[in-house]
Amino acid sequence: MAGEEINEDYPVEIHDYLSAFENSTGAVDEMLKTMMSVSRNELLQKLDPLEQAKVDSVSAYTLNSMFWVYLATQGVNPKQHPVKQELERIRVYMNRVKEITDKKKAGKLVRSAASRFVKNALWEPKPKNASKVANKGKSKS
Repeated sequence: MAGEEINEDYPVEIHDYLSAFENSTGAVDEMLKTMMSVSRNELLQKLDPLEQAKVDSVSAYTLNSMFWVYLATQGVNPKQHPVKQELERIRVYMNRVKEITDKKKAGKLVRSAASRFVKNALWEPKPKNASKVANKGKSKS
């Protein structure tokens, strides 16, 4: 870990897992420092309401997930803790935000263009007189 020396306090088989965990916690720490360096009001002023909702929901989900991990490390079963319901509640709101985002990205229907498209895509039989006229014109040439 800190110099990649193997400590005899834990089994050698989990050394790689612990190293990866330490690297991940370091990355989380750096990300949190970056987020905390900018005031929340300053950050939210630069975003539209939908982006603000995304930031808030992701932040809440992240904090509750980290608390879930903390509970697990303390020997508490997080599945039987209220944090599970909180994570589910936040997930519902995240899905709502995603639905709104998808609706905004969806194409708008232009009725006149759609009707022209359908009209031109439909097969229309040619009048019987038009085919006779076309045949007479070809035979004279």
